[in-house]
Amino acid sequence: MLANQSIAILGLGLETLDLIFYLKTHSPGCQITVFDQKPKSELQSAINQLKKFKQINYSLGESYLNRGLLSFDIIFRSPGVHRLHPAILQAEKKGIKVSSATKLFFDLCLSPIIAVTGTKGKGTTTTLIGQILKASGKTAHIAGNIGKPTLQLLDKLKPEDSVCLELSSFQLQDLDKSPHIAVVLNITSEHLDVHQHTQEYRQAKENIVAHQTPKDLAVINADYPTSKSLAKKTQAQVYWFSRQKPVKGGYVKDNQIILKLNQSKEIIGPTHKLLLRGRHNWENITAAITAAKLAGASLKAIKQAVFSFKGLEHRLELVDQVKGVKFYNDSFSTTPETAIAALKSFTEPTIMILGGSHKGSDYTQLGQEIVKRKNLKTLILIGDMAKAISQAIKQAGGFSGQIIKDLTTMSQIVTTAFQSAQSGDVILLSPACASFDMFNNYKDRGKQFKQNIKKLHA
Repeated sequence: MLANQSIAILGLGLETLDLIFYLKTHSPGCQITVFDQKPKSELQSAINQLKKFKQINYSLGESYLNRGLLSFDIIFRSPGVHRLHPAILQAEKKGIKVSSATKLFFDLCLSPIIAVTGTKGKGTTTTLIGQILKASGKTAHIAGNIGKPTLQLLDKLKPEDSVCLELSSFQLQDLDKSPHIAVVLNITSEHLDVHQHTQEYRQAKENIVAHQTPKDLAVINADYPTSKSLAKKTQAQVYWFSRQKPVKGGYVKDNQIILKLNQSKEIIGPTHKLLLRGRHNWENITAAITAAKLAGASLKAIKQAVFSFKGLEHRLELVDQVKGVKFYNDSFSTTPETAIAALKSFTEPTIMILGGSHKGSDYTQLGQEIVKRKNLKTLILIGDMAKAISQAIKQAGGFSGQIIKDLTTMSQIVTTAFQSAQSGDVILLSPACASFDMFNNYKDRGKQFKQNIKKLHA
């Protein structure tokens, strides 16, 4: 494939580890140099996994790109490395090919790909599509940002299998192929700490449909103008999903989940039987049933999977109930939009934990939602963005409940929240922010939340 080639790998993470294993196994004699701005001490675990391979060099630390990228045959960037980095653009001008693990997978995969993108809901929707297909007796592989790394699947895939991929804007940004079934969820503004502006972010998302053919299928959210606009960017057959109105596809009407791809209308079942909490998950469910049905799933399997699906860890996850108080872990919520959706999922008296590190978000709408939610009794504001969220609340008219600040550990946060709660209350961790000021990542934040809840039983 790339035998004896000189290869640059930008960023050493899970996706590029998978890439290096694949290249070293399938491209004899290839010479790889890994570039990463992190010091060796932070990457030692990954480096140890690669010790068995020869001809791997490293350029690490703050000056990792000082030597440039002009001496390589091909450059693979990880999703976390900006596609418009000057060193990448300079190499590209010299005729050096720029690729990624995702692009390579699309080039080599012989199975139909069902790919899901959107600002939020990707993991839930991708997983549910895979579970529906498996319930139909089909072989479905869930991969990408969830499930298995993509390239390790290639040697075991069969043409009749399905691959369900969750794709971020970073993975889509320079994709020049689109999946057989593209699923477009809600698209708002996010990752403006990496993307130059909202338009660049949205253009990256467009690649999920931009290269489709008339033989392909696009499943698009009908409830958001930006998502709807992608229907004009594809040559594929377009289907829709909505939690608000009847469409050609999956939708919710009168609290019933309905699927109508052609003339016949199928009732999947009532929304009150769903184990997934929150009306926003109706979008993910209607998207999943539409895509899965188009991929050949049976109605029986759709009904079975939809009403047994509990969702993913750190996504409105019911952790425990202590003395009548329910704890929900929504640590995956890193935007105001997802925190608003979480807040709307509860009618019970709620204590909400908000805040974290900066991600370029606007908290105006979140502040407005907080002010008008009558069931919201207490706010615990944490991290670097506590002040910005507090200001947004003041601008929206002020919060009539209790606001608690200046807690610096998850132990303090959970203990204080529980002390403020009564039987029948909900304690909701839905931060609306990234986690890097206080935690390693959103998973670490969620795990610490769950670990400290367990201590309440002691």
